[in-house]
Amino acid sequence: MSPGSRLEQYTLRRPELVLLVRADIDGEEDEVLIFRGFSSSLMHPTAADPEVPVLPEAAEIQAIDIMAGPYNPISPRYLQRGLAWADMLPLLEDMGV
Repeated sequence: MSPGSRLEQYTLRRPELVLLVRADIDGEEDEVLIFRGFSSSLMHPTAADPEVPVLPEAAEIQAIDIMAGPYNPISPRYLQRGLAWADMLPLLEDMGV
């Protein structure tokens, strides 16, 4: 399962959380918001088809912020900031994804 799919599954199992993922995709920076199993780019167009991954397999995840939902861009409620992919792996494994 790709990192993006794992993160989407995580938010399905933790619907009260929102993930903000900063990643490098094909040499371009992107910020992706993941909430309740869906991903959306904040910097680039997002495909209308939810089966098209926003975070492809080759994406290099730079940092992940975990926030309390619902997401409010004016006043986000951060629970953890700047997690590396290696820091996120135990959380994913605890949820079985």
